[in-house]
Amino acid sequence: MNKRFNYLVVGAGLFGAVFSCEMNRRGRSCLVIDKRGHAGGNIYTSLKRGIHIHEYGAHIFHTSNPAIWDYINEFAEFNHFVNSPMAVYKGEIYNLPFNMNTFSRLWGIKTPNEAQARIREQIESLSVTEPKNLEEQALSLVGKDVYEKLIKGYTEKQWGRDCRELPAFIIKRVPLRFTYDNNYFTDRYQGIPVGGYTAIIEKMLQNTEVILNRSYKEFCREQEEIAASGGEGISFDKVVYTGMIDEYFDYCLGNLEYRSLRFEKEDLPECENYQGNAVINYTEREIPYTRVIEHKHFEFGKGEGTVITREYPAAWKKGDEPYYPVNDEKNNILFERYQELAKKEKGVLFGGRLGQYRYYDMDKVIEAALAMVENETMNAAFHETP
Repeated sequence: MNKRFNYLVVGAGLFGAVFSCEMNRRGRSCLVIDKRGHAGGNIYTSLKRGIHIHEYGAHIFHTSNPAIWDYINEFAEFNHFVNSPMAVYKGEIYNLPFNMNTFSRLWGIKTPNEAQARIREQIESLSVTEPKNLEEQALSLVGKDVYEKLIKGYTEKQWGRDCRELPAFIIKRVPLRFTYDNNYFTDRYQGIPVGGYTAIIEKMLQNTEVILNRSYKEFCREQEEIAASGGEGISFDKVVYTGMIDEYFDYCLGNLEYRSLRFEKEDLPECENYQGNAVINYTEREIPYTRVIEHKHFEFGKGEGTVITREYPAAWKKGDEPYYPVNDEKNNILFERYQELAKKEKGVLFGGRLGQYRYYDMDKVIEAALAMVENETMNAAFHETP
């Protein structure tokens, strides 16, 4: 183990891995630590009987940025998987996103004009002019049928409360597609890495020293104890912190709110095909999980038997894994106050979805990490110029 590094990177997820990889290419040294027993963060995939299992929920890479697509393809070959989830409501099955296949199943219609007329008729009959909550907002956008069967229960499970208790701004728009197209994403590039996401992270970190099973506070405490005993600890110029920004500051301004998830994995070695699709959502509130993931379908049935994961939304409390920031007005104001503290914290950079308190798709994580790398490189060049 080296004793001197340019950067201590807290978090071996995608942001930390990209930052470390690119800094390594520029001749800068990084030490990466992670509180989990593996690198990869939430995109970590394990392997069982030839099936790459998305341990922390389904992750489909998609982007419209050709530079980001070229970048991620340096580390893996991608297959041609297209995300086409399904939804189940009281035994009925519908296509997602909401498209002509969905509308045909709902109403027995065939043409876009028929679908648009049905939705318009339902919206006009409700006479919602100024939505006061999420339910009214959704009804004003899609009408009664789509809302009650495909939005209401799923949303209430995700947020843990009735839609009438949720603010209207959570649903600013609902994408309605009047074509027979089940492709969930509209991005130009999409796929799953052949060999799983873990292989990508391993390639990014192959020239970087990594310490697992170590939180930032544990690491700092260890270094303080080494210094107190007269030993030589690990030193670094800067910290790149990808954990929770409020936790970094010991929740001194209060804690930001998150939603969490619980995963229930089931190994079915005797079953070759459990549900016929990678992702099926369950939109009834009475069914406690929001979706079932069958991992082998991300790679077109490769592997023996099958493995499924049921995904349960959960309330978050300190100590739980935070998955989704609750970006309502109250929390965004609190985050801005933490950002002010962050600006005063010398030698510490905050990145990633927890450090920036926002939901990031994977391509946006890479963009943000590369932007931080470029900024650091320019700053270093400025300070090194005689």
